[in-house]
Amino acid sequence: MPSRADAIDAIESHFDTNGFREELAILVAVPSSSREEEHEPDVEAYLQAHMTPAFEAMGFTVERHENPMLPRAPFLVAKRIEDPSLPTLFCYGHGDTVPGEEGRWREGRNPWTLDVTTDAGGTERWYGRGTADNKGQHAINMAALRQVIETRGKLGYNVTFLVEMAEEMGSPGLQEFCVANRELLKADLLIASDGPRLSTEVPDIRLGTRGALNIRMRLEYRDGGHHSGNWGGLLANPAIVLMHAITSLVTAKGEVTLGSLKPKHLPNSVRAALGPVKVVPGPDDPAIQEWWGEPGLSAAEKVFGWNTFEVLSFISGDPDKPQNAVPPFAEAICQIRFTVDTDPDTFIPEIRKHFEVQGFEDILVEPARSSMLRASRLDPDHPAVPWAVASISKTLGIEPVVIPNSGGSLPNDIFLNLVGMPTLWVPHSYPGCSQHAPNEHALAPLMRDGLKMMTGLFWDLGDGFPE
Repeated sequence: MPSRADAIDAIESHFDTNGFREELAILVAVPSSSREEEHEPDVEAYLQAHMTPAFEAMGFTVERHENPMLPRAPFLVAKRIEDPSLPTLFCYGHGDTVPGEEGRWREGRNPWTLDVTTDAGGTERWYGRGTADNKGQHAINMAALRQVIETRGKLGYNVTFLVEMAEEMGSPGLQEFCVANRELLKADLLIASDGPRLSTEVPDIRLGTRGALNIRMRLEYRDGGHHSGNWGGLLANPAIVLMHAITSLVTAKGEVTLGSLKPKHLPNSVRAALGPVKVVPGPDDPAIQEWWGEPGLSAAEKVFGWNTFEVLSFISGDPDKPQNAVPPFAEAICQIRFTVDTDPDTFIPEIRKHFEVQGFEDILVEPARSSMLRASRLDPDHPAVPWAVASISKTLGIEPVVIPNSGGSLPNDIFLNLVGMPTLWVPHSYPGCSQHAPNEHALAPLMRDGLKMMTGLFWDLGDGFPE
């Protein structure tokens, strides 16, 4: 009689004999950069030439669906129905990547070629665009599902697997597609993987995400620059005014001062969950400035339980060719990362109101993106949480950390609140993976553990969904 241990042994062997590495190398070779229109054929090929046959080989039926907001980034929905009366697992992944940034990778690496090296500490690293975000992660989950099917002969439940191709553009069209296809996508539990885990030593489970709102602030006083010797002191400098406006929202130490942009308090349940969570930078991570951010909060509370305000870019004049002139305009792209404890629809109106009171009414404040990823959080007391903790602990012998919501943003709100399913995210990457930069990579030990964890989780679901 095949057992859980047999399935995990088999997935370990698949990794150790380079089977998984060969599968991932094929996916990485597809330059599926969604932000660059010239890669539209590659985006399509990722779904048609790679995802479709992989799912069909596992007994899934596959359908391609148009994206209502971005036709060049379609959706793929793969379904395996073993019995309509059985519960359904929902899985998610995105096959698009950020641009490859060719020519900027260390040692002349090609971003679309999986390159395996061993670092000074003896850890194997797999370089390539998408290894961490998100090809490597959904490939792990697909391989784990396949292993359970091969070992047990069945899953013991149904599966719906959604692959989107515009996540790196903010998932345009995903909400509209999911709302219009609730019946097609409805499920009893989501288990998916994206983003980094908190540390390389201990796995974690995320129950949701912070949201993200990008805001454009622009102040334009006149056409063209004017000589600073003749007009300096007479013409208002938009860069200086805009800087002061921003500092009326956030201090020089990163504390948000406009109360309507942050939670009134940190919920006790979140504080309790984050109590044991330690944010410790790894060898590839930057050092934390403890003096930065909301005073009185731990590092974990700042990044997982609170709102932050960031200036992503600031421009005035021509930085590459500065002139002796008072610039005509200044523009900043800012971002608020927020938890479910605040309403993001109020942020821009509140900033506009505040600027008017402060005398900055000439500053244009508007969304910088057409879409916004909203915050979401599954109740830590949901039965799926201790069930997943027990499954991972049994597989790895290490109890995972439960994080109420990740610091980054994913379209989890769509699945949790709009489609209506409990959500668990089990990441397989780590903070130093350079996922949106040159030299993106995954760590082989984390991928191996990921394959084992997911095989265990998917096996245990066959013994009964958590209730």
